[in-house]
Amino acid sequence: MALVKRICCIGAGYVGGPTCSVIAQMCPELTVTVVDVNEERIRAWNSEQLPIFEPGLQEVVEAQRGVNLFFSTDIDQAVREADIIFISVNTPTKTFGLGKGRAADLKYIEACARRIAQVATGYKIVVEKSTVPVRAAESIQRIFSANTKSDLSFQVLSNPEFLAEGTAISDLKNPDRVLIGGDETPEGQRAIKTLSSIYMRWVPQTRIITTNTWSSELSKLAANAFLAQRISSINSISALCEVTGADVEEVAHAIGTDQRIGNRFLKASVAGFGGSCFQKDVLNLVYLCEALNLPEVARYWQQVIEINEYQRRRFAARVVSCLFNTVTDKKIALLGFAFKKDTGDTRESSSIYISKYLMDEGAHLHIYDPKVKKEQILQDLSPSTASAEKPEQGLSLVSIASDPYEACDNAHAIVICTEWDIFKELDYERIYQAMLKPAFIFDGRRILDSLHGRLQQLGFQVETIGKRISQGLPFAASTIAQLDLQAPPLKKLKL
Repeated sequence: MALVKRICCIGAGYVGGPTCSVIAQMCPELTVTVVDVNEERIRAWNSEQLPIFEPGLQEVVEAQRGVNLFFSTDIDQAVREADIIFISVNTPTKTFGLGKGRAADLKYIEACARRIAQVATGYKIVVEKSTVPVRAAESIQRIFSANTKSDLSFQVLSNPEFLAEGTAISDLKNPDRVLIGGDETPEGQRAIKTLSSIYMRWVPQTRIITTNTWSSELSKLAANAFLAQRISSINSISALCEVTGADVEEVAHAIGTDQRIGNRFLKASVAGFGGSCFQKDVLNLVYLCEALNLPEVARYWQQVIEINEYQRRRFAARVVSCLFNTVTDKKIALLGFAFKKDTGDTRESSSIYISKYLMDEGAHLHIYDPKVKKEQILQDLSPSTASAEKPEQGLSLVSIASDPYEACDNAHAIVICTEWDIFKELDYERIYQAMLKPAFIFDGRRILDSLHGRLQQLGFQVETIGKRISQGLPFAASTIAQLDLQAPPLKKLKL
């Protein structure tokens, strides 16, 4: 087992930054350096305003930064000095070429491998931390083998992350499992033991699972696919509940008490599965199955994606239907833009999709989120994709509010897209008095369940996911001509 003194992580994003910060805290005898080509991001990591929001992260970084945790743009030096090198760069879905819209784009992974091979010397353990397709480690190893130098040797491991944004620090400190995959050769097994010894400083050995490299890579995709499947399953039931008069929360509780099923990831909402991982990984799995001539398996997992998209379109259609089948020139207050609470991440956020659908209908959106910056919201709602038929309107339909009351003032409707706790505590009597009547609330995250009676007493018409509440204007998707529920969602902004 190799002696480890220095760890380097290439990629200072949502995975690399928090992961290495926790490693530095748990292993004070190690020197941990996070590097990135993005100078602005590194400056942010070295400042009081970190580039990402994650509960508990600020405290960990401030305690370790400058002690045994460093952030730098000097990639080459960090690689040369490190004993273990984590690769935590982005692996976005391809936007062109073979596999467009499904396959993972590995250009950043390949660039890292080539740079490591170019500048490294001695013995290095290179660890895949990014989510990658099965056998990606083999590609990295081939690059290393083709660039072998007499004073250089590598072992490549797969160590996928299983972090949930909003709870990443607690997930890192108390993980369900740590998965490490490597070659079944003696050298590969020694590398696995070396990386395991790092995690064993704070993770019980029983939670460290070792496999071959390909099982590790596939396990990451499969885990996210199974979780996404549960979300799409309960969201499909929510549509049935709204038609039959059942309550999806009651249904989810009833089936969740079955020990064979369990109660996690049975929360119906407009959000579906947002964030950077679930949709990307399921699409990657679909592409992998197609490429390996397993079309039936590919179609099965593709349906998980389609239900997720359907849930967003269905909710947007409900807003239009309840507002007398038109939202043109109406003010809609959209509360929450992050894909979930306790994060500033907007990747694959349902708010983006809902906003674009309503903008296509000519709605004026007034958006408030406590953690997402104005610049990020405007970038996500770029006029290049915001309105397919009326591109000239663009961002003129979007206003960013400084607080939720400003967003709701004189609005026709409130649409809650993120489950921030602050939205449960608002003065809804004040909000109702300032809105146009009839005043509508569309609770896309079921965070106001305990307030529905009070809201109706105030005069609100309340609409929510998976439950029929207001009887005055029942939702009837068949009356909507403007929003085709079978149409594909708008394309995400290409950056």
